[in-house]
Amino acid sequence: MRHPLHSMCPYFAMFPEEYVARQLLAFTRPGDLVLDPFCGRGTTILESALHSRRAIGTDVNLVAACVSGAKAEVPSLAEVLQRLDYLEVNCVADGLLVPEGEFFQYCFHTNTLEELLFLRAELRWREDPVDRFIAAVALGALHGEAHRSPNYLSNRMPRTISTKPEYSVRWWKERNLLPERRTVFPILRTLSRSRLSVPAPSGLAKVALQDARNCGEVFAEHQGEVRLMVTSPPYLDTTDYSEDQWLRIWFLGGPERPTRKMSLDDRHTNKENYWDFLAEVWKGTANLLGEEATIAIRIGGKGLDVEEISSDLSQSLAKGLSRDFRLLDAPKTTEIKNGQLNSFRPGALGKSHEHDFVFRLH
Repeated sequence: MRHPLHSMCPYFAMFPEEYVARQLLAFTRPGDLVLDPFCGRGTTILESALHSRRAIGTDVNLVAACVSGAKAEVPSLAEVLQRLDYLEVNCVADGLLVPEGEFFQYCFHTNTLEELLFLRAELRWREDPVDRFIAAVALGALHGEAHRSPNYLSNRMPRTISTKPEYSVRWWKERNLLPERRTVFPILRTLSRSRLSVPAPSGLAKVALQDARNCGEVFAEHQGEVRLMVTSPPYLDTTDYSEDQWLRIWFLGGPERPTRKMSLDDRHTNKENYWDFLAEVWKGTANLLGEEATIAIRIGGKGLDVEEISSDLSQSLAKGLSRDFRLLDAPKTTEIKNGQLNSFRPGALGKSHEHDFVFRLH
C-alpha cells in the first residue's frame, strides 16, 4: 500500500516511489545509507525509510526542502493538532501586508487569504519539525482542482504547478470563476489526519536546504558511507522550479510574483553549462560514496537522444568523481507526459524524454 505521506505535495518532475524502491531492493540492505542530492519532494528520503534504510538529501528549492524535510522528520499527529489549535486561536490578520494585484483577489477568498497570510508569518518551518509538517501539508492544499475537492484552498488551478498570475487571472475571468471560502485550519487538520493515518517510518533521515554541490560538506560525518545514490537532476530545458512553484515559494516567505534563475541549481538551457554543473554536483558527493557504491540516475530534457545523454552523463561523472565506474545495464527511455499541465497550458512541455541509468563504482 502506498504510504499517504508520498502524496503530501505533488508537483511536476517528480519520480515515482516504485522507481526508488526498485533501486533500494536491488542495491542496498536494511541499514545502508542512501543519498539524493536533488531530493525534491522527498520520494527517495521517505521510500528509503520505509525500507529500513537511512537517507540523506539536499535541495536548494524552498518547497522541496520543506516537503522532503517534513517526510524526513515526521511529528506525531497529537503534536500537529495541538499546534494547529494554538495557531487557530491566535490567528489575527491585522497588520499583515496583503499582496497587491488581481491575482491574490481571484486566487483566494478574502478570509482564506487572511488565514494563509497569518500562517505564512507564524510558521517557523525552517527550524521546527511540527511547523515544517504543517507548512508542507498547506503547500499541498494551497492550489489545485477546487471544483473537484473542498480541500484545495485556491480558485481552480493545477495541483502540480503554480500558473503565472496574468495567465491565471485571465483564465478565471474568461470562465467567471471566483474563489470559494475555504476555512484553512479544519482543512489542515483533515489532511494531517489523512497523511498520518499510517505510522511514519522511524530511523535516520536528514534533509538540508542546500545547493546539491555542497552536500559533501553538509553531511561530512557520513564520509564513505553511502551505498546508493539515487537521484533525478533538473531536466535540461524542461521546467523551472522557481517559476512553476512560485506560489508555494511565496507561502514559504518568497516573493509575491514568480522570478527566474533564483539559483544555478535550477533551470538549465545551455547544454555545456548543464553538464559542467552536474560534474560539480558529482564532485560534491564524491567523498560520501562508498568504495562500490551504486549510482542510479533518472535524467532527461528536450531534444536529447539516449546516446548523447549517455555520453555526456558519463563524462560528467568521470570529471566530477575522479573514480572508475561502469554502466550496469542498458539505459531505459520513456516519454514524459503530463495531461494536467497540458490542460492548462497546451503544448507547454514540448516533446521530452527521460532516461534511467545505473552505474557502479569500482
